Amino acid sequence: MVSARLHAFDGLGEPKVVELEGRIFEADVNADLLYRAVRIQLMNKRQGTACTKTRGEVRGGGRKPWRQKGTGRARAGSRRSPLWPGGGITFGPRPRTYDVRLNKKMMRRALSSALSDRARESRVVLLDRMGFEAPKTKTAVSLLTRMEMLRTTLVVVGAAEYVQPVRKSFSNLPGVKCLAAAGLNPYDVLRHEGLVLTVSAMDELLGRFEVCRS
Repeated sequence: MVSARLHAFDGLGEPKVVELEGRIFEADVNADLLYRAVRIQLMNKRQGTACTKTRGEVRGGGRKPWRQKGTGRARAGSRRSPLWPGGGITFGPRPRTYDVRLNKKMMRRALSSALSDRARESRVVLLDRMGFEAPKTKTAVSLLTRMEMLRTTLVVVGAAEYVQPVRKSFSNLPGVKCLAAAGLNPYDVLRHEGLVLTVSAMDELLGRFEVCRS
């Protein structure tokens, strides 16, 4: 069984060692599935709004530039030709969607693979609660320092804890991202070296896997 240290938000007492859920944190790391999940998430972030005008959309060109014969120049029928400066673009980008979907079972296995990889390297730390009453970056820094978190850390909190004071406390820290448990994904887990989970976030994560199993 893999384990993690459970810290108290107020810093009282020594951290406890608790065992992590095996089916989530002890899964086989599927590199191919992780690659697919990360690639799909990056593709879905693309806007797909790049657009160029064809010869039928650019302005001008209603008149033939010169007569067909007798000038010694090549034939031309419109100034909107792609061969001319300011003309239309041939086969240019058009608005499109890059959205790709991965079924729930594969996405769940990819998330479990990412979490298992972090747990085996002892980079998962638990926190009993997230009790910021007001935004305080200094308190967030001291909290991460006390938990011996690495330079890049993903902080995952429960839905009730994902409030403005918590988000703002971590938003000014470079390399640190605060995320609600419902939005936890393989890409963000792999992108950060350390992972901090509150107890409520862990409960929501277990419930998420239970729903997927049923």
